[in-house]
Amino acid sequence: MDLGYSDRRVLIVGGSYGIGKASAKLMAKEGAHVMLASRSSDNLLAAIDDIPDFSGDKPTRVTCDVTQDGSGKTLADAVDQQWNGALDVLVTAVGGSIRSAFTDLTDEDWIGNYTFNILSTVRAIRALLPALEKGNKPAIVTLGAAASKMPYQHQIVSNVHKAGILGLTKTLAAELADRNIRINCVAPGRTLTPLWTTRADKMAVEQGRTQAEILEDFSKDIPLGRFGTPEEVAAMVVWLACPLASYVTGQAVNVDGGIARGLL
Repeated sequence: MDLGYSDRRVLIVGGSYGIGKASAKLMAKEGAHVMLASRSSDNLLAAIDDIPDFSGDKPTRVTCDVTQDGSGKTLADAVDQQWNGALDVLVTAVGGSIRSAFTDLTDEDWIGNYTFNILSTVRAIRALLPALEKGNKPAIVTLGAAASKMPYQHQIVSNVHKAGILGLTKTLAAELADRNIRINCVAPGRTLTPLWTTRADKMAVEQGRTQAEILEDFSKDIPLGRFGTPEEVAAMVVWLACPLASYVTGQAVNVDGGIARGLL
C-alpha cells in the first residue's frame, strides 16, 4: 500500500531515539524527506547514521532543546532554510515521566515535567503553524500516553500532563480545521524505549533483580503480555500523519497492548 509519503517534508521533534526515531525511519522508507530535532547533537548524528538513504537524501538535523524559550524559532528557521518555510508533517515525540509518590514531588518536579511534556509541544506547534499552512495535506501527530486514559500509580505528574496533551490535541483539531491542518495523538502504553529500560535497570539494582524480571512483572497486567516496541507505536504515527487518514482528526489512539481498559 502506498501511504503517500513520497516527497513529503517531515519534522520529528524528539527524533533521535525511541518512538521518534522509529517514526523517522518508517517515514523515510516510505519516501519522505525527514528532519530530526533533538537537544543532543551526538544522538542526532547516531540516529541519522542508522536511517538508510531511502529517499535519495539522508535526514537532516537541527539541534534544539524544546524546553527552552526560543526553541520554536530555531525549528521554524531550520524548516525555512531546508524547505523554504513549508512543512507537511510535524511529529512531537517529546516528554517523559517521573515515577514517584505524590507526597515526594516538589514544585520543581511539576514545573519541569509540565515544560517537558506540554510547553515543549505547544512551542513546536505554535512556531510551525505558518510552515504547515504552506504544506501539502498537513498533519500533526502528538505523543501522549495510555496513562492519560488509565492513570498509573506513582506516575501522577505524567498522568496529569499527558492528559493535557489529549486536551491540547482535541482543542486544536477544531481550531486548525479551517486551515486544513489535521492533528491527532498517539497514546503509547509500556514501550521498550530508553525511558523504560533505564527505569527497569534502576529498579533491578534497587531490588537485587534483573532487568528482564522487572519488565516481566510490568508485563503481567498487559493483555498481550509484553511491552511494545518503538516500531509498533511508530506504525500508528505514520498512519495518522499520512494522506490516507484525511478524515481523521482530534483523535487519541492507544497503542498499548490493551492495558487501558476504558471504553473511551
